Amino acid sequence: MGSSIDQTPNDSLDAALRAEAARNADGFIPFDRFMAQALYHPAGGYYTTTRQRVGRSAETDFYTASSLGPIFGELIAAVAVHRIGQQSESPHDFTFVELGAEQGRSVLDGVAHPFRAVQPIGIGAAWEFSGPCVVFSNELFDAQPCARFRRTTSGWVELGAGFTADGTLENRERPVTADSAIARQLPDDCPPGYHLDWPQAAADLAQRIAANPWRGLFVALDYGHSWHELINECPQGTARAYRQHVQTNDLLAQPGTQDLTCHICWDWIAAALKKSGFHVDPVVSQEAFFIQNAGPKLAELMQQEAARMSQRKSALLQLLHPSALGQKFQGLTAWRDVS
Repeated sequence: MGSSIDQTPNDSLDAALRAEAARNADGFIPFDRFMAQALYHPAGGYYTTTRQRVGRSAETDFYTASSLGPIFGELIAAVAVHRIGQQSESPHDFTFVELGAEQGRSVLDGVAHPFRAVQPIGIGAAWEFSGPCVVFSNELFDAQPCARFRRTTSGWVELGAGFTADGTLENRERPVTADSAIARQLPDDCPPGYHLDWPQAAADLAQRIAANPWRGLFVALDYGHSWHELINECPQGTARAYRQHVQTNDLLAQPGTQDLTCHICWDWIAAALKKSGFHVDPVVSQEAFFIQNAGPKLAELMQQEAARMSQRKSALLQLLHPSALGQKFQGLTAWRDVS
């Protein structure tokens, strides 16, 4: 069954991309600017237009842990209750804030929980939360724009896009000048041909979240690497596109109709939180994250489903198994007492 998404480029998105090209005399669009428009342009962005993005059907483009039913929300609630209890506080005093919630839905919909309130905040909505909070996100940071670079024998080049004479998008690159701010941050020892996708926007997002006047628990599930891994173990970079559950490296295809993602740098996320007064726990695999923070809930669920292979048991196995989501994703928690 084919997708119902209109494959014709949105006129307003096309105009925005051409305006980005016009900012530079050579027509170069840095990839992070292309990705920002393709995902978040108000009228034509992938995440800002109404569409069925998440799920397991042929009409969707990808699925997340939240696609597996309420069992994911039950585990997230158990994690939050556990971590709040470690601080000798009551979850009844906390608002559960979910950032990047799809279409106003929350991971806690239909889940019994002890929190004072649940506040889902969709992409593009204003952030208005304060006081004691659990601030949660699932695959939010990997959807932030990234810059892209490639090492050559003569230095680093920045990757991006531009328009051909007949008006189609093409891949382009330009040298990184030695006196630029980014040149002083790019590593010197990557071999020629190495691709480095630079997830600065994800770290900036963590800093904006921490800047809000709230205290309590930060919980993020996402996929990423340490800085060491990004510059040593990812020679082809980490930026990818997804459409109808197919992964592709054609990042410029049909802007606004496919998802674009980039692995985040967990070291940068942790540093941004620490700068704002958070105590940050070590990043662990999703499997270890739930085992460490929701052990009693896991035991309860396994006992309930022990005698059968139910839908809930299947979902639980997908969340935890290393060959499914258990190792693909990582989890981070952080706590701040005083805002």
